[in-house]
Amino acid sequence: MLQAGKPLRQSLMGGTPKTALPYQRTASPTHWLTTIHQPVTTNTQKMSSNTVSAFNIPLDAPPLRVLIVEDDPMMQLGLEQSLMAHPQLEIVGQAEDGYLGVQAALKLKPDLVVMDIGLPRLDGIAATQQIKAALPETHVVMLTSHKTETEIIAALSSGADAYCIKGASVERLLNAIAAAVEGAAYLDPQIARQVIENLKPPTPTGNTANLSGRELEVLKLMVDGLSNPEIAEKLYLSPNTVKTHVRGIMNKLAVDDRVQAAVVALRSGLV
Repeated sequence: MLQAGKPLRQSLMGGTPKTALPYQRTASPTHWLTTIHQPVTTNTQKMSSNTVSAFNIPLDAPPLRVLIVEDDPMMQLGLEQSLMAHPQLEIVGQAEDGYLGVQAALKLKPDLVVMDIGLPRLDGIAATQQIKAALPETHVVMLTSHKTETEIIAALSSGADAYCIKGASVERLLNAIAAAVEGAAYLDPQIARQVIENLKPPTPTGNTANLSGRELEVLKLMVDGLSNPEIAEKLYLSPNTVKTHVRGIMNKLAVDDRVQAAVVALRSGLV
């Protein structure tokens, strides 16, 4: 676990490193963790076979390959069983510390990594930095109980695509995964509120007053963590139209990505 005054990138422990084991399906748990809920019905289950899934990939495409990096055995098992319930997610490996997580990612080259922060030997932030440096196309979703502003900013700065709190529903975790796969950023609402409350409102650098009504609608949904296809569905727009609005919003706010746009929106009181 990260502590005040300690560097984010921890030193590796001494001794001979263990080797990441290939994934083996475990038996069903006798009970669900209190922090993991039963899977909910998703848009994926409601769509016909000729549409795209909640993860914005064709339903007949290969499933997203997922690596879980979590040191708590029960939490690891709960995540495994929750994600395995969705046909478009395939668990290809698990690791119990950051060092093994990096090894497993380099070997397996997953589409997505679900990463804890408070890992032994190498913390999740340093592990994410190494994975992103070697595999920039791999998405990383931070799933953790850590809620301090410093750790949140450090996690996002490390390259994580989404940050979801342990104890959230599986539906929220799936939303985070969908946003990451779409190329969007997802920040758990609990965290977003906390970060904004602890920051002084800066003077906006962009033309915040020039956003149109439709752009404000799109921006609000971006802040809520919705991906472009989800925004398109909610506002009855085409995905291309949503992409145009997103580009316009980023240009007017003078930001480079969706995370910065969401931060400017919250800190400026636009949504």
